[in-house]
Amino acid sequence: MQQIPSVDLRDFLSDDPTRKQKFVNEIGKAYEEIGFVALKGHFLDDKLVEDLYAEVRNFFNLPLETKSKYEIPGIGGQRGYVSFGKEHAKGRSAGDLKEFWHFGQYVSEGSKYENEYPDNVQVTELPNFNPVGKQAYQMLEKTGIYVLRALALYIGLDEFYFDKYIKDGNSILRPIHYPPITDEPKDGAVRAAAHGDINLITLLMGAQGKGLQVQNHNGEWVDAIAQPDELMINVGDMLSRHTNNKLKSTIHQVVNPPRELWGSSRYSIPFFMHPVSDMSLNCLPECIDENNPKLYEDITAGEFLHERLVELGLIKK
Repeated sequence: MQQIPSVDLRDFLSDDPTRKQKFVNEIGKAYEEIGFVALKGHFLDDKLVEDLYAEVRNFFNLPLETKSKYEIPGIGGQRGYVSFGKEHAKGRSAGDLKEFWHFGQYVSEGSKYENEYPDNVQVTELPNFNPVGKQAYQMLEKTGIYVLRALALYIGLDEFYFDKYIKDGNSILRPIHYPPITDEPKDGAVRAAAHGDINLITLLMGAQGKGLQVQNHNGEWVDAIAQPDELMINVGDMLSRHTNNKLKSTIHQVVNPPRELWGSSRYSIPFFMHPVSDMSLNCLPECIDENNPKLYEDITAGEFLHERLVELGLIKK
C-alpha cells in the first residue's frame, strides 16, 4: 500500500446501516493492511483547532525558564512540560528533537481512578491554555470512542465493548513542538525516531505537511499527509496485542525536513487513547484460530504501559 486510506466518520454516525457498515469495513481493512487512516467528520471544529494551535504556540514561545517550572519531577512526564531531547524511541539513545506538553484525563467525580493520575498542570501565564486544551482533549476522546466502536464491530465484538475501558482511561493529549534545527543533528537524531505507539489508538492533528512517514508491510516508507479537515488515526501496540496482531500497529517516524526548511518549527498534536490500567490486553478469542495462534503473553494495560515507559527512558526501573 503506497498511500494512507481516507474514511469519513459521518458514514458511521449516519442512520443508514449500509453507510455504517461501509465505514466499519473500510477502517478495519485499512488497519489490517497498513494500520493508519485519514479521518474526516471528526468532532473538532475549525475554531477549536485554530485556538488550540494558537495556545500551543504561545506556550512554546515562553522563555525556557518559564516553561521549565512546569516540568514536574517524579511523574515520568505524565503531565505538564517535557523539555527538549528528553524522550527517545525504544532501542535508541539519541533524544528526539522535540519538546512537548501533556494534558491528561479529566476524571469523573467519585471515579475509582481519581487518585491514579497526577493532576493536570495549570499554566498561569496563559489563561486560555488549559480550558482550550481540555476542550480539544474531550472532542478527540469523543472521536476515538466512535472509531473504537467501529473496530469492535469489525472484530466481531459488541459495538460498545471498549466504552467501559475508555471512560476515565489514561489518555494523553500531547502538543509537540519540533524547534528549528540550528546545527547538524548528532548521532542521527531526528524529530521523532521510528517507533510504534504504546496505546490503543492515536488521533493526530497536524499531519498536513511532509514529515510523518509510515512503514508499509514491504518495509517501504510512505508519506502520511492529511487533508486540512482530516485527523490521522493509527493503531497502537495495546490494540494490536489485544487483537492478536489482526489490527496492525505500524512503525512510523517524523523525519527532519530538507536543510532549506531547518529554520522552521513544526507543531503536531497527537491524542494517545489509553484504557484504564486494569483492562486486560489478553489476546481476544475472536482473533485466535488455527492459522493465527496466540502471539502474546497475558498482561494488563497498566503493566504494559509501565514496561514501555521504562524502555522510552521516561521512568527509571
